[in-house]
Amino acid sequence: MVKALLVAAVSSGQGKTTVTAALARKLVRLGKRVRVFKCGPDFIDPMLLERASGAPVRSLDLWMVGKELCSQQLAQAAAEADVILIEGVMGLYDGTPSSADLAREFGVPVMAVIDASAMAQTAGALVHGLRDYGPVEMAGVIANRVASEGHTKMVASSLRDIPLFATLPRQARSLPERHLGLVLPDEVQDIDALLDQLADQLVFDQEAWDQLRDVHIDTPPPATAQEALLAGKTIAIARDPAFMFLYPANLDTLRALGATLKFFSPLADEAVPADADAVYLPGGYPELHAEALSQAANWTASIRAAHVGGMPIVAECGGMMALADTLSDKAGAVWHMAGLLPGAVSMQARLAGLGSQGLPTAQGVLRGHTFHYSKLATTVDPAAYTIKHPSAIQGEAWYRAGSLSASYFHAYFASNPAASAALFLRSAT
Repeated sequence: MVKALLVAAVSSGQGKTTVTAALARKLVRLGKRVRVFKCGPDFIDPMLLERASGAPVRSLDLWMVGKELCSQQLAQAAAEADVILIEGVMGLYDGTPSSADLAREFGVPVMAVIDASAMAQTAGALVHGLRDYGPVEMAGVIANRVASEGHTKMVASSLRDIPLFATLPRQARSLPERHLGLVLPDEVQDIDALLDQLADQLVFDQEAWDQLRDVHIDTPPPATAQEALLAGKTIAIARDPAFMFLYPANLDTLRALGATLKFFSPLADEAVPADADAVYLPGGYPELHAEALSQAANWTASIRAAHVGGMPIVAECGGMMALADTLSDKAGAVWHMAGLLPGAVSMQARLAGLGSQGLPTAQGVLRGHTFHYSKLATTVDPAAYTIKHPSAIQGEAWYRAGSLSASYFHAYFASNPAASAALFLRSAT
């Protein structure tokens, strides 16, 4: 038994991540063992939540991750922690499946975050609607951006039978953001001081906390042993500030498949490791580091040599952008990239791709998602297209250029380990 909450809201922008981070840090400082999860596909919020909680943050998603792996991860967390916090995605009922679907599947009560800055008694109508529409079990409310004690009392009285669990005042300084979301924690010089400040300002009702019911997380059957399809293979993985959008489950899957992982930094002009059998270039922010990448001669020469030699190279989103001929940044400056995939990448003012998608393969569908603000103009014909979920319409292009597989699609390897292994083998088609 463990205390567990799904932290949700009526929409994005209500402060879910800030509140979840503040609550996690506060509970840790009170001596609680806290595990945090993020609902839905996301790379950046989990980095902040990991910093706040001091423990790894994994993804929960009934479609992309699957019920079985979600159950395994929750059961492991319940065995190790006093408190499980799950940050929802978008609004409580948005998406197929939604955060509400996840809460109901595992019997986790919902903690609603509301931006109270422009409302008072209407908060009650909003929260009761969130509870009853599904319905979901509503544990309580955390009111964000409250203005005063009087404001807090008005919000609390409007909630009727739903407790006001905590409040957080308006912040003079918010967590910094950029086009793909929050700025990465390591880029914020005093991030721990900021998280401590948020924890200090989060005022929560101890009695309401004590009354939260324990949640029973069923222990699933042991997972089937994974066939070591990558035994004896060494996979070189780019990991630095330009390439950091990587699901921890992807690394777990590659290791379970038998691969040895070696990390290197293109941004530091490190060459692909000499003993690599394959290369994995995850997404990230190459557009913020385009000048440095364009001048990284060792990196460029090594990835070109790997390509000429027929080494499997898997490039997702930012990884693909760094392998095009050129990359135009947000200021309009054009930088030469590695040139493995003919074409030009340009940053856009608006979102160019978003949502859950699946890639059809010979081993079945490989699930994942897309989220990008750039476009690729190329003469290369796509070898395949992903399929958007749940609409089933055509999604992102999947390119093959020699031994290179490249797309804006971010794959979640654990959704289909056999298909993932095939990407890193010379026999992949």
